[in-house]
Amino acid sequence: MRSVSPAGSGRYSLTKRLALLFAVLSFAVIAVIGTTLYQMLAGQLARRDDIALIARIDQLRTLLKDGDAMALIREKPQIFANMMNNREASLLLRYPGQAPLIEVNPAHHPYADLQPVPVDQAINLNHVRHYQDNGVPVSAVSALAHTSDSSQVLEIISARHMYERTAMLQLYQQRIWAVALLGALLLAGLGYLLVRRGLVPLHQLARQADAINVTNLGERLDSQHAPSELMPLVLALNNMLGRLAEGFAQLKQVSADLAHDLRTPINNLLGQTQVTLARKRSVEEYELLLASNVEEFERLMRMADNMLFLARTEHAQTMLELQEVQLATELQRLADYFEGPAEERGLRIEVSAKGQVLADPILLRRALGNLLANAVRHADADSTIALQTGQDDTGTWLAVENTGSTIPAEHLERLFDRFYRVDAARSDSTQSSGLGLSIVRSIMQLHHGRYAVSSQDGRTRFTLLFPRTVPAANSAD
Repeated sequence: MRSVSPAGSGRYSLTKRLALLFAVLSFAVIAVIGTTLYQMLAGQLARRDDIALIARIDQLRTLLKDGDAMALIREKPQIFANMMNNREASLLLRYPGQAPLIEVNPAHHPYADLQPVPVDQAINLNHVRHYQDNGVPVSAVSALAHTSDSSQVLEIISARHMYERTAMLQLYQQRIWAVALLGALLLAGLGYLLVRRGLVPLHQLARQADAINVTNLGERLDSQHAPSELMPLVLALNNMLGRLAEGFAQLKQVSADLAHDLRTPINNLLGQTQVTLARKRSVEEYELLLASNVEEFERLMRMADNMLFLARTEHAQTMLELQEVQLATELQRLADYFEGPAEERGLRIEVSAKGQVLADPILLRRALGNLLANAVRHADADSTIALQTGQDDTGTWLAVENTGSTIPAEHLERLFDRFYRVDAARSDSTQSSGLGLSIVRSIMQLHHGRYAVSSQDGRTRFTLLFPRTVPAANSAD
């Protein structure tokens, strides 16, 4: 069953989020640039106005030294008002402490209390005073000047209210925000299209992944045309698909093998019971039937127990109870236990063991018991089975070796798979559940150990290697 697309879930898509983030960043960048340009422009305009204000004072200082200019000031002061010709500008000429000789102030702005520049000192930008008049920036300069009568000093006050400059800068600022907003919207749309186009490979991978199901687990995502940024994801998904395909194939094989192995005892039970019930039997015959059925039921029980054991170990539900196991004692005990079945086939069990191994005693006995049972079952009659141990730098190894038919090399790697048998006809299926070596593999995996098998010239050898230490996560508290 395919999953429902989350397009209508109400969540923001990655494309929308990236486009929104792109818009916010674009607006911020444009706003910062615009604000910086605004500050630079405002500073340049203020400097230009201050320089013009100082130039006016310097011109008046030069003009007042002319006697004709002083006469003109007294007779026709309106000429200076016409010269100003600007409602933003104001001019005041007066002798200190006296009434103004000339006052040009169309808007009747008040004058700030200014400290005049001395008559013999040049005016610079530091002498310009800046202040606010009802929220309007004002620049003003006050200076003393010589007149044609060198004994008299005249005070000059020149000021300017920056109405036009303020209006222009406000309009400029509004346009900056408008351009920033418009640019952010345009870039958001462009970013949305670019992100959608950039995510096309991701959508293609999603479609490829959605098309894979249990019927085509062999399919893989296209890694040749995927962008380099998506390669880790593609490789990880392909590796996951490989593991799923392998696990699913094993599950199918296990199911088929399990069904086959279950069918044999069930058919035996059903056939023997039907034959017995076909006509009246004696008590002895019924007892024989029940005894035979008990054997089949015991075989089914062993098979079920083995499957449960494998399921627990593969889901890491089994905790190890690690102990130092004396190998000579443990292997001799196993040899004694299998002495009866071995003697029935004329087999001898030789033990050559020393030292100790760090392992779970119960699981160790089960692994060695499965290997020894396998050796007793497949060894040539009147031969010897050898139980050996040894130690090296990596850990302790235990080996079970017997003489019998040589196992072809192509079967060795699969001997530890569930229900796998070298004999395709499963001639020995009545004696084995096909899970013994699989259990050995699981026990060694729990111990973080290794297992191996070799078969040459009629000698088959199973080897288990236990490490010197086992990670604490697998040991009991």
